[in-house]
Amino acid sequence: MHIPVLKDEVLKYLDPKENENFIDCTAGEGGHMFAILEKTTPNGKILAIDKDVRNIGLIEMKAKERGLGSRVVVREGNYADIDKIVEKEEFGKVSGILLDLGISSWHINESGRGFSFQKDEPLDMRYCPGDGVTAWEIVNSWPPEEIELILREFGEERFAKRISEAIVFRRKVQKIDTASDLAKVISDNVPKTKRIHPATRTFQALRIVVNTELENIERVLPLALKILERRGRIVAISFHSLEDRIIKRFFREMSDEGEMKILTKRPVIPNDEEIKKNQRSRSAKLRAAIKI
Repeated sequence: MHIPVLKDEVLKYLDPKENENFIDCTAGEGGHMFAILEKTTPNGKILAIDKDVRNIGLIEMKAKERGLGSRVVVREGNYADIDKIVEKEEFGKVSGILLDLGISSWHINESGRGFSFQKDEPLDMRYCPGDGVTAWEIVNSWPPEEIELILREFGEERFAKRISEAIVFRRKVQKIDTASDLAKVISDNVPKTKRIHPATRTFQALRIVVNTELENIERVLPLALKILERRGRIVAISFHSLEDRIIKRFFREMSDEGEMKILTKRPVIPNDEEIKKNQRSRSAKLRAAIKI
């Protein structure tokens, strides 16, 4: 079951009111989106953006079932192209923009695209099938130096060199076709810890690169600020330090320039009760700012 992370906190900092319009840049299965719509009755609209066609179809179905079709504009696409999407849809007077940057449970558990190191699935890792390079291509054809750089920079993996060398050694003998194949290569070559699986950081790094996640965040934030009405709000939920660093820096720079006021002096994190209900929420950090 899909559980939207920090839903109450999202509503608090977006502060949706009746008839206001919002954008959910990472609509997923609509958990945050429908909660926002409840607060913007009777005529508030939401532009729901998602790269995955599966999610787009699901949101459209849910909106129709709830009688909200006229208030939901659904668009398949990359949120980094938010300006083009808004222009094409003529979606104006935006009071708030949400960025929930976490990978969904569906992608991990059911997509069959190799996001989980615990599954015997093809090494794909693309949110949008057919879009760009796959994790398989990186692992099986990129030079060891580039693989090492990816793991060090985007996974903050201290065993990056050892893992890249193990990957190259293995692929000379046999291609690394599945997520479980890759996880085994890593597990066999780096020390195990009680805290996280040895493959965790490698899988994170590959997913980030395959989906150009950090570049997309850097692109969308200034565009979102430009789109917002005065007093409009940006709420961003990140799940690892690299994402959070980009958001924190952008908000601080805009605050220093007098463009925004930061609403969260420190990142808002889930309480113990939420983490107990949804373990994947434990690394979430929410930051919010308002356009001056």
